[in-house]
Amino acid sequence: MNHLIYVIMDSCRYDSCLAAKTPNIDRLGTLERRFSYASWTSPSHYAMLMGMMPHESPSGVFASEVYKGEFKKWVGRLGIEGLSFRSFVPELSLPKLLKDHGYRTLARVSLPVLNPHAGLNRFFDDYRLMGHHNDFAGMVDDIHFPDSQPRFYFLNLGETHYPYMLSGENLPHISGVHGVLKNLRDSAADPGPGGERFFPDAEMRRLRQQQIRCVEYVDDLIGALYRKCPPDTYFVITADHGELFGEEGYFGHGPIMHEKCFEVPFVEGPRPAPAAEPAPSSTFA
Repeated sequence: MNHLIYVIMDSCRYDSCLAAKTPNIDRLGTLERRFSYASWTSPSHYAMLMGMMPHESPSGVFASEVYKGEFKKWVGRLGIEGLSFRSFVPELSLPKLLKDHGYRTLARVSLPVLNPHAGLNRFFDDYRLMGHHNDFAGMVDDIHFPDSQPRFYFLNLGETHYPYMLSGENLPHISGVHGVLKNLRDSAADPGPGGERFFPDAEMRRLRQQQIRCVEYVDDLIGALYRKCPPDTYFVITADHGELFGEEGYFGHGPIMHEKCFEVPFVEGPRPAPAAEPAPSSTFA
């Protein structure tokens, strides 16, 4: 059976990932444009932990047949014959299915809405909210394979979520983003329709470019993660939802019905063979 590493870049837009220099992610396979089942962190993670990957939105087919085909793909990912939708019921839980097949199940999450009290920790042997928002490096350090037991690591990364590693910048406090901005100062931007201060166009463009830089930072650590994993490790790299950077007057995600809020990057495949290490694509002070 394959080890499984499932990486979710929180809030990462498909086109942000496409615009970034990602030599390590590119080694895994061709980046696909897919769609999340939800536009906000918690419900999207619930869907993924049911075993439901971001979908391709195919037309001309019955939706029920798409579900059946998606669940059967776990056979190739895990190397376990006979898996199907029936394998996941009644719990509809990917970690439960993996535990039943002898996996050790571990999760490292960055967003406080995914904390252990929120219920997603069910069927995980070890489920942990990281000490701060941007610690993918700490997750990579923590990953190890000490014995022959197959392992499932489920990783939620905060680096690509607002404020995109811009700690201490002159950004407005935006309520409802889980307290990650509690120490940031208000800016002089005009208030938006909900009473919050809204970003001008130039700031929107800067934040979009910063998300792209954050993807490149994550990609450097993906290379380090490859080196820690055995050859029989299968990777899934995706996002839980997209993000709006001013399109049609929107910023952020959640209560927004817009394609960019559901559009996510997706790539999967077995751990790439060792290669010459690329120069770091991005660094952060």
